[in-house]
Amino acid sequence: MRQINIHKAKTNLSALVEQAAKGESFVIAKAGKPMVTVIPYMPQEKHQRVGFLKGQIRVPDDFDRLGESEITHMFEGPQ
Repeated sequence: MRQINIHKAKTNLSALVEQAAKGESFVIAKAGKPMVTVIPYMPQEKHQRVGFLKGQIRVPDDFDRLGESEITHMFEGPQ
C-alpha cells in the first residue's frame, strides 16, 4: 500500500479521495510515520429486525401483568 506524506495529502486531497473511492487504498504519514489508512467506503447491509415475526406470534393483552402475583409474593411475601 502506498504511503503519502500529510502535506501532499492536504494538497491533493480531492484526487486522493477519488482514487480511494475506486479501490486504491493508501496510508497518510507524518514525518514518515504512518498515521491513518484511507480505504473506500463500503455501505453496510441494512438488517431490518423490527417486525420480523409479524403475524407469527400474538402478545396477550395482559402481557404487562403476567406473573404479577408471583413477583409480588417474592418481594412482599405471602399476603
